[in-house]
Amino acid sequence: MKTTPNPPYSSYSISQASNGVTIHSIRTPPENIGLKAITSNVMDTNINGINGGFFWEGYLLSIAVINDHPVKGQQGDYGSGWFNIDRKRGTLVWDEKAQTFTIQVVENAEDLKVMDRNHYWAQGGVSMGLQNPDGWAAQAVSEEMPVIDEKRMRSGIVYDHNNNVYLIVSPTPCTGEQFRTAVLEQVGNGQLVDGLFLDGDGSSQLRVADYTLPGDHREVFQMIALLK
Repeated sequence: MKTTPNPPYSSYSISQASNGVTIHSIRTPPENIGLKAITSNVMDTNINGINGGFFWEGYLLSIAVINDHPVKGQQGDYGSGWFNIDRKRGTLVWDEKAQTFTIQVVENAEDLKVMDRNHYWAQGGVSMGLQNPDGWAAQAVSEEMPVIDEKRMRSGIVYDHNNNVYLIVSPTPCTGEQFRTAVLEQVGNGQLVDGLFLDGDGSSQLRVADYTLPGDHREVFQMIALLK
């Protein structure tokens, strides 16, 4: 394992799980997370972080909201980050006032439950079900997880009992189950609580310090950024 510390905010590690899946992981506190609309490969930004939720032709298909403001447009705009478009999907919510993470399965940001709507962020994806070993796959399929059983590059965001958040990309083509297994084994020292699958395949992109993972060099339209 290689570890590149960036105190006091973040640490970066690369490890290989016993199933052969390589995991690139950024650990950081929730207050260091920013959600941004972009139109480029993450590698080509000057921002450290990873790709975010799903998109189609520039429209964001996953919730990406900070303090009730979607990252691309206005509340209620199609493709703005206000909606998990077409169905309820897992959404990671950091409630700053409560100092808690939750996964909430919702269709739009209006339905998110937080203590103070001026102090939270929410990133949509597909539920990873880290506490649900028997039912996670059925839940992910119900949320329309793409190509869950095909070997593709994968991305995710998870959190642990100490409110650390981990941004994860695997450049190893793997199934959803193989990625989830590798995350549980390699990230968080057994302290993970839950998380999401993010957009994958060629959208699985990372930039941090001297490391870049370009996916298939495509543009993506939303990223999860490190503020520092």
